[in-house]
Amino acid sequence: MLDRLINEIPRFFQYYTILLLWQAMATTLGMAVIGCTMGFAFGFVLVCLRQLTGWVFLPVRIVTIVYVDLFRRVPFLVILYLVLFFIQAVNPNASLLSIAVIGICILSIAYTAEIIRAGFESVPRQQIEAATVMNFNRLQILRSVIIPQAWPVILPPAFAYMVGFIKDTALVSQIGVLELTSAGKILNNRGFSALLVFGTILVLYFVLSYPLSRLGAFAEARLAPPRNR
Repeated sequence: MLDRLINEIPRFFQYYTILLLWQAMATTLGMAVIGCTMGFAFGFVLVCLRQLTGWVFLPVRIVTIVYVDLFRRVPFLVILYLVLFFIQAVNPNASLLSIAVIGICILSIAYTAEIIRAGFESVPRQQIEAATVMNFNRLQILRSVIIPQAWPVILPPAFAYMVGFIKDTALVSQIGVLELTSAGKILNNRGFSALLVFGTILVLYFVLSYPLSRLGAFAEARLAPPRNR
């Protein structure tokens, strides 16, 4: 079997195969980047909306809490199918890739918002109260008190989530999007050894996720309190 696998390697790494894997890898990376970027942007907005006080903002706070709790507890594949059926009912010409990206963003926003919320709540309440006594407005408190102290808490789990998020994009193959996992299935169906195909896919996922994991470890080491260094 090993001899057969070795003999298959030159036939596997040809122009068509490399092009297919490159396109699939680019799609996987693109979806992950868009999902994480939108997740941080809108997740930050959701957390800020959740911080609003007063009865007039109660419906807004309820909506943000329900959104985060709901989509964090629903399997990603279910979200994908719901988005797929809804968008195709509204716009039958929508591309599968755009549908997948929307589903990814919905999930990413919910998880990232929870990570940011945990970071915000790690800031001692006394410091926020002291800033309020000094006549800081909400924006000044957020910019000068909360965010500088919350980043060390937010970044390590955020990087860990992004690494896992790259792997979660494999589920979009279930709705017909060409990414690394679906490319592996295509190549395996063309007669290539499953061990060779998915071994290559494993390496490509590692290439995508390892730099993020190292960056997360570096950020955690740099941002750790002095007593933990």
